[in-house]
Amino acid sequence: MGSGASKFAKCLQLALLLLVAGCHALAADEFRSPSVSVARTDWRAALDQLRTEIGSEPSVASAFTFATRRRLTPSDPRALPAFVQINAATSPIFTGISRSTVPVLLPFDTAAYLEARWTGTLEGLPLSHFQADFRPVDLFDAGPAGYDAVFSLEPGVGPPRIFAKPVEVQITGSLLIYDLNDPLGGKGESVKSLAAQYPDLRRFIREGYVRYAFTRFGIPYVVSIQCLDSAPRPRRLACREAYPVAERFLKALHVAGGLPSRPRQDIAPDPIERPLDLSADFTYRAPGDLIAHSGSRKQGGRIDYIAYSQIRFPLEKAPAFAHSQSFGKRKSSDRTDELAGGPTSYPWQDNFCEARSFGVGQCPSGFGHQGIDMRAPCPAHEDGQERCDPKQQPVVAVRDAVLIRSPKQQAATLQVNTRNEHIRFRYMHMNPAAMDADDILNGRHVAEGEKIGVVSNYLDHPNGTTRHLHFDIQVFTRDGWLWVNPYVTLVAAYERLLHGRGREVGPRSLPAAADVAHALPEDMNRMIRQETEEGGDN
Repeated sequence: MGSGASKFAKCLQLALLLLVAGCHALAADEFRSPSVSVARTDWRAALDQLRTEIGSEPSVASAFTFATRRRLTPSDPRALPAFVQINAATSPIFTGISRSTVPVLLPFDTAAYLEARWTGTLEGLPLSHFQADFRPVDLFDAGPAGYDAVFSLEPGVGPPRIFAKPVEVQITGSLLIYDLNDPLGGKGESVKSLAAQYPDLRRFIREGYVRYAFTRFGIPYVVSIQCLDSAPRPRRLACREAYPVAERFLKALHVAGGLPSRPRQDIAPDPIERPLDLSADFTYRAPGDLIAHSGSRKQGGRIDYIAYSQIRFPLEKAPAFAHSQSFGKRKSSDRTDELAGGPTSYPWQDNFCEARSFGVGQCPSGFGHQGIDMRAPCPAHEDGQERCDPKQQPVVAVRDAVLIRSPKQQAATLQVNTRNEHIRFRYMHMNPAAMDADDILNGRHVAEGEKIGVVSNYLDHPNGTTRHLHFDIQVFTRDGWLWVNPYVTLVAAYERLLHGRGREVGPRSLPAAADVAHALPEDMNRMIRQETEEGGDN
């Protein structure tokens, strides 16, 4: 091979290396799925606790088979016959409890309930008698990721309080733990009255909830109550009033069911599949790039290129526009009108960490908006006339999911519980009365794409905000359910709705892969051209 060809080959190799480096730089900011750890369940320890609890009623204990069948694999339900029996006993009350892949802890005295049933003394006793006075479960959802339940304690039960409504208590036990970069994680204080029962229990107030986190059987559990860290009010539960309710709940927890599953591996992040064809007009600013000076405590946003789930876009039709509803009228002197955009124009702009009083651990300041605001204007036709009613723009379910929502609440949450996901999607500003009438209530299963409401302007009262949809995402961690930035998840979902890939614009944007070669140093390009001309015949 001639010297010209040799030089050309070396130049070509260097060009390819630079091209690969450019592609790696691009991939560093490419959309990717979250990292999720899988907990390992100690079912023998769960069996021991169940044996102890059932043993408090000898007549009940004699009917259970606690001997394990060691010839079977630990993941085979037949290896733990006592759990098959307990599931059969509790499933009429907690539907689908055997689907939970973690031991189910609930404020339900199974042994006392079975004793009353078998001795004929159950008739006339309310279910709350076996549930430390908590009323029948508002929501119970179990699946391959674990389980979630919501119970309520009526006013007048337990210590006196000013708050005049039932107190809702949530509990989650999860096999899946989302691996967040969480500077606030793992903190909290011990509770002396519960230290013997829960040696590693942590109590802390975070993101609008008082939370009690502990580990049992190798599984993280979190009990939480939504509250305000403020003085008690009749319509707003103060966290100090929530403490005794949560601790009453924790003291009453018993093993109520669940079944083992096959061991699983941790879930590593992967690139998200996106349309190859470019959208004709969809553009978006980078995640974390807020409107200037709109961040809480003068902090910016969070650069987060994770698409936390592959979802259907929550608005039925395009176009839709992600923009701040609080700071949208501000203009930045260092940006052109094209990039600044407007409430019904591209490019989209992240507003997850803009200034709010809500705690959001994933924002640099520790406070933020919790989600993304979106509008869906009526598109104009060729004659310039609109063909839709702006008060009837459908909002749809982003996934097959179960609803979490009590009557009169202004937020509706969809929960997904699958082998690889334990995640929640919350919708806000739809009218509560309309949602009640449409049966958007606890426990209802909805299908992806199913209409669950219309874009509205409710915030504590009708016309309380602009007409838009607030959409946010929570994932389960060892601190419980935490808000994460849904911006990239929504960008990816919108691309699928459009069947076209969006283009990132603004100071953080990266060159397209096809443009990387053109970004090589000019002397390198010149050398390649020269060597091609000189050694082309070789």
